[in-house]
Amino acid sequence: MLDKLPQRLQPRAKRALHEMMYAEPRADCEAAKARFEAEYQAKYPKAVESLSANWARLVTFFDFPAEHWKHLRTTNLIESPFATVRLRERATRGAGSRTKGLLMAFKLLDMAQKRWRRLDGRHLLPLVRAGVKFVDGVRREADHRITQSTNNRPRAA
Repeated sequence: MLDKLPQRLQPRAKRALHEMMYAEPRADCEAAKARFEAEYQAKYPKAVESLSANWARLVTFFDFPAEHWKHLRTTNLIESPFATVRLRERATRGAGSRTKGLLMAFKLLDMAQKRWRRLDGRHLLPLVRAGVKFVDGVRREADHRITQSTNNRPRAA
């Protein structure tokens, strides 16, 4: 979307995008989007169109627990592990053969995973996998009551 704006406006537009991305409730995010559209629609409709076309994907993280948001907002999860492999591959100037390259990459990733941070809110993963709905990062009350009532049922002997 930024490439559809002139270079001089890109830093300001990027700040506006960050305002949307780091908004706490979805309503604040929608308000920031409306401000962005009001400011750029007249002169740069392609930028606004690009934002609108990808809007659903951009705000998907609101449907997950708030503890997971910082992990969902970043691509570092993918880039960071392969930086180790890329640096080692450059230092060795190639691995020689495809098999040796795969073996080296596997071993480097295997060693790197020991230093990875754990996911914040990992205790919420079973709820996400079970399809529990979250609104603005908070578990929806109706789902919370349903799971509580099923957990409090007496078990058959």
